[in-house]
Amino acid sequence: MTTAREADPLVIRRLEFLGGQASATGWKPVSELPEIAFSGRSNVGKSSLLNKLVRRKALARVSGTPGKTREINFFRVNDAFHLVDLPGYGYARVSKTARNAWRPLIEGYLRTSKHLRGVVQLIDARHAPSADDFRMMDFLASLGVPTIVVATKVDKLSRSERGPTLTALATQLGIEDDQLIPFSARTGEGRDDLAQAVVSLLSQPSWRES
Repeated sequence: MTTAREADPLVIRRLEFLGGQASATGWKPVSELPEIAFSGRSNVGKSSLLNKLVRRKALARVSGTPGKTREINFFRVNDAFHLVDLPGYGYARVSKTARNAWRPLIEGYLRTSKHLRGVVQLIDARHAPSADDFRMMDFLASLGVPTIVVATKVDKLSRSERGPTLTALATQLGIEDDQLIPFSARTGEGRDDLAQAVVSLLSQPSWRES
């Protein structure tokens, strides 16, 4: 008989925070491990999603102040890969100087990391994609990096809203409905689907080599 834990596509046995990269040329881990990066606008629910994904309460701090994460944070998972938490983008109350500093940090990492295996891009299911969301999607497409798209906070949608909203969101982003993973950090919906997608990405050869 298969237990729920055995069926988990991503069982977390070891998890370690390695540190933060504060500038495009700043510190980052020296390692040959593959990396999966998580991207999204401020207040999209990224911290809550990461905590749910790794089944921890405080891997990533859930802040009431969007835009608080200002570094690229690296976590080593099971001594097998790095989970990379990118700063949230698009928060208007963050100074223009800070926003201008984060862009080369994020884009520089995505352009140059030799071990980046793919990106998980988060979009708030309750709202149409922002201009910043479209810019990030276009940037990822221009690089050719494999991208998993997750619609967060789906528990905030009513039953009648859910289907049409997710279909419209996929259409706006130019992807098929089945390429969009509905996710709720509150209920856990989508956690295993996302975990399986991450495991599948890690099993693929580097997109940079191809």
